[in-house]
Amino acid sequence: MTVEDLHWFLNLFEELEVKVWLDGGWGVDALIGEQTRSHADLDIMIPVEDSLRLNEALRERDFEDVWTDDRVDENFVLGHPVHGQIDFHVFEPTNDGGGIYRPDVVDWKMTAEELAGSGAIGGRSVRCLSAEYQVRSHSGYVLKSSDLHDMKALHAKFGVKLLDEHLKALDL
Repeated sequence: MTVEDLHWFLNLFEELEVKVWLDGGWGVDALIGEQTRSHADLDIMIPVEDSLRLNEALRERDFEDVWTDDRVDENFVLGHPVHGQIDFHVFEPTNDGGGIYRPDVVDWKMTAEELAGSGAIGGRSVRCLSAEYQVRSHSGYVLKSSDLHDMKALHAKFGVKLLDEHLKALDL
């Protein structure tokens, strides 16, 4: 996925007036302010209400379900042969400005501060999750080399404290 592909999605988000936070690799790169590695897809955090509208709009543009072994209603991937893949992480907003991902299943809570992240990629300002959230969310599974690259980049740029599992995997 290229910066141009990302901009296609950003334009669609603006057109639909949906509120989206970049997550994963593009979210990390947005925090850093430049693309630091290649990306296979676009991970987003999106409120339930906006997810329904974006999902419908993408399907109208010939996006289709992409099978993943962790697919649930709150976490799914849509793909298109030209525009690439978008990985939805759907959350319920909370009254305090935060959110809960997968309520009543894992209750992964995001604070208002974690949702207040912002960055830029390819000259465009974007909403993204904070560096601290990115570190916290990259735990509890076998990290890929791209995940470790992202954690190392966040630590180098912001001095954010990495988790023990990151330090061990990075031999730090």
